[in-house]
Amino acid sequence: MSHTLPIKSLLVFDAVMQHGSFVQAAQALHVTPGAVGQQIQKLEDWLRTPLFTRGVRQVQPTADALNYWATVQPALARLHQASDQLRLGQAQEVWLSMPPTLAAKWFAPRMAGFLTRQPGVSLHLSATTALIDFQRDRVDLAIRYFDGHDPALQADLLYADEARLYGAPDYIARLNLATPADLARATLLHTTLQPHWAEWLRVFSPLTAQEISSIAGVHFDQSMLAIEMARHGQGVMLSSPILVETELREGTLCEPWPLNLPVHKGYHVVHPRQATLRPAVLALKSWLLEVAERAQQHTTP
Repeated sequence: MSHTLPIKSLLVFDAVMQHGSFVQAAQALHVTPGAVGQQIQKLEDWLRTPLFTRGVRQVQPTADALNYWATVQPALARLHQASDQLRLGQAQEVWLSMPPTLAAKWFAPRMAGFLTRQPGVSLHLSATTALIDFQRDRVDLAIRYFDGHDPALQADLLYADEARLYGAPDYIARLNLATPADLARATLLHTTLQPHWAEWLRVFSPLTAQEISSIAGVHFDQSMLAIEMARHGQGVMLSSPILVETELREGTLCEPWPLNLPVHKGYHVVHPRQATLRPAVLALKSWLLEVAERAQQHTTP
């Protein structure tokens, strides 16, 4: 038996552990499940220990496999990252990740501005709510909604968020919502991004805690869905102003009262703190911050 670590087998093992399946790993690696099985067997022989228990239609990693992967996976991720940095050092490609609603409502209308300024750059956009792992995922920059504190990340603030109330003009008129106290007869649209209705009503209305808890509500895990429901007169929502710019401009949503609740979070451009950004990545980061600053100057009295 060779004393040299079978690197190819190790990469296949990593893929199996990531995908939890020989079949899915084979699809990701563009090989057959049989080829995956052969590489896993080769690694097991080299390590002299079984890594998986085989069932009829599934395989399960052993305790040794889990411990082994926990040790080698960070090193493999760093290997991939270092290789990509060298290979793509001057590449005019950028991988950007952000939440889906921000991508659709804020970034999409502005994207052409960046591509016009940087016509040679190929932009790859991933719209996801999943928390990005820069060591594992192919991402250069991410826009993340949080408080900006993460020792592993360089976080530059795009927008400090606030909770503002929006609804369709017809809905507000139909329910005669003249003051925040009138929201007792409305439907509150709750989102995981802005779960601040109770606090907003405590600050801006005379309603008691019991009255607030009894108000009808619908819950959404995507702000985009809540925006659509509000636009169609199904309730009122709390949102960041940057997510409803189009609806406000078109008049399908309005803000009945200029009451804003700071939420101590915001949208930040993030990347690993020690990362050296390629020129194309640095250009995108600079453009994002410039666009946000320009928008805030435009809205500041």
